[in-house]
Parts: sequence; C-alpha cells; structure tokens
Amino acid sequence: MTIVAAGTDTPTATPVGKGVGPLLRAWRERRRVSQLELALRADSSARHISFVETGRSRPSEEMLLRLAEHLDVPVRERNSLLLAAGYAPHYPETPLDDPALDALREGLERLIQCYEPYPALVVDARYDVVAANRGITMLLEGVPESLLQPPLNAMRLTLHPEGMAPRIRNLGEWRGHLLAQMERQIALHRSEPLRALYEEVAAYPVPETADDGGELAGSVPYFALPMRIEHEGRVLSFVSSISTFNTPMDVTVSELAIETFLPADPATAKYLHGLGG
Repeated sequence: MTIVAAGTDTPTATPVGKGVGPLLRAWRERRRVSQLELALRADSSARHISFVETGRSRPSEEMLLRLAEHLDVPVRERNSLLLAAGYAPHYPETPLDDPALDALREGLERLIQCYEPYPALVVDARYDVVAANRGITMLLEGVPESLLQPPLNAMRLTLHPEGMAPRIRNLGEWRGHLLAQMERQIALHRSEPLRALYEEVAAYPVPETADDGGELAGSVPYFALPMRIEHEGRVLSFVSSISTFNTPMDVTVSELAIETFLPADPATAKYLHGLGG
C-alpha cells in the first residue's frame, strides 16, 4: 500500500523584507564563516562581501548563488536571497502531484515497495508523510483514527502519547534522538512551521512505558541507536537511515527525505520475512 498525502501548505522561508545584505550576513554567521573565508571559497574578496552585507554593493545573481552554495543555504532559502536582491527565484517549486514529477513519484513508490517487508516512508520538510509502504502500517498498530487523518505527520505519529510512543520500549532514547534531529533541521532551514511542530511534539506528555533501552543495550551488538517497538507481543528493533537527493534543482525535491528502517537484529529480520510470506 502506498499513502500519498494531499497537498500541504508551503512552509514559510526566510523573510525577504530585510534586504539581501543582512540575510547573507545571518547565513554566514550561522555557518560560522568569516568574510575572508567566504571570499576565498567563492573567488571574491572580503571587501566585496563586506560591501554586499552592508548594502553598499548589489551582488550579481551568479555571485549570490555561488555564495549561497558555499554557505550550504537550503534551496528554498536561496530563492529568498535572490528575491531580497531583486532577482527572480532560480529554483522552481513544483507541486508533487504535477505531471512533471511523475517519474519522481513512480521511482519513490517503487523504491519503498521494493524495501518491503522492511518499513520505509517519504516525508517532506515538515515530516508530513508523502508515501509509505506496508511495513509502516505494521508500526502503526493501535494508533487511533484521529492521528491517521491526512496529512499524516511522522513526528506526531511517533511521539504522541496515543500514537506509537506507548509501544516504544526505549522511548527516552528514541524521543531524544528525534528531537535532536528536528533541532538540527531548524538550525539549517530556519523554518517557523518546523519550529512550531518541534514545540508541539516536545510538549507531549511522555507515556509510562517499559523503557528497557538501558537494560537490554548490551544483549545485542547494535551498530546504531535502535527503535525498539512492541508488535503483537514481540519487541522488534530497527535502525533508521535517511536519504535525500543529490544537488536538487527544485524546492519540492530538495525537501523530500526517504527514511528506511533496517532490522537491528536477526530476530526482527526473521519475523519480518515471515510476515512477508
């Protein structure tokens, strides 16, 4: 089964009313890069970078894109920088249901279906679920219908006290991992919707669960932090891997992430293959 989310609102980007200079300086300081270091990376001069940041010089579109690349500015925010400098956006933002992305959608669906019986899903910049395979439905056992209304949100489904949280045996560790992951994304993208989601899920009460993360940590030589979750009386262990697109040229594509869950121990792998027939 593939779940395709309905169209969601576009997350807000960096405000463009401040002018390109302050925005560029904010990204440079966020990346902890000096004007001289940025100039050397971008084949420019510290003097020119200073003039751009103070508004004494207007950078060319090419120079602005080069600076944004060397500062690892997200694609959506690069468009904001261009708008602030008086240029048109360079990167299109194509709706995921647009025919132009047919090949992308088909490829994503084929990828996560081929990953079965292991769970896999695709999320956007706000962790709204774009697509999921049948392995994910297994993890959603017992989740109430109210949390399954579109758009599904992976963080809400995982951390909500009526979601998966009560069945996650090492909830403290896994919750800490997810919140730290969101904090890193907020630092990178400066997204207000993402910050609002973080504040929401961080405030959820933590269910009283049989947190055995520390107790069983030495029983299996885990190679990464596992999510240990109950399913039909068993405890299954997964480690997750997140993939993004290399050098995306579209805002929508740049914000998609594929998360796959790999069995963390032989017992989990054997059980999942048994379910798959």
